[in-house]
Amino acid sequence: MKIPLLYILVRPLLKLWFYFTYYPTYINRESIPKKGRVILAGTHTNNLDGFLLASATIRPVRFIAKKELFKGIGKWFFTSCGMIPVDRSVHDKTVIPAAINLLEKETVIGIFPEGTINRTDEIIMPFKKGAIKMAISTKSPIVPFAIIGDYQKFKKNVKIVFGNLYYPQTIDIEKENKILEDKVKNLIKEGRETK
Repeated sequence: MKIPLLYILVRPLLKLWFYFTYYPTYINRESIPKKGRVILAGTHTNNLDGFLLASATIRPVRFIAKKELFKGIGKWFFTSCGMIPVDRSVHDKTVIPAAINLLEKETVIGIFPEGTINRTDEIIMPFKKGAIKMAISTKSPIVPFAIIGDYQKFKKNVKIVFGNLYYPQTIDIEKENKILEDKVKNLIKEGRETK
């Protein structure tokens, strides 16, 4: 799979900036396979989550991102970085086929199944089913993740915990989506207990 040129140029600089500004902690990131298709699916706590997830692996991550980012120069930048826009106001039928096409080319897809930043008191918001649909359609594995803490500059206060890679075992989308939710909830608990 050809990596977008802008992603290649910008990623190292952004990774350095992010790492030395927020000092993130990565737990079990070795569960992300070094090659082959995979879906990274987990919590959404902040606009910086994409940087955190992308900085956890040397592999390029193709994100599914809200279409509101694709305005003005943002449209050129995010499109050039290989991101997939999603219209959250409607049932956007273009997103799943675009992501499936990338997965079939052995790509890493990054997705936040909550669909937006969780500003509720709930541990997670109900997951939308896109990640599971992609995984089942392409027989792709999923690596769940959970982001714990907040982004305070120059403080080691945010971490991302990855679960073990797994494949959905059935074609029951509702059942598999609940399994993914439960895996992420367990990662949140594990991350809060890990110092």
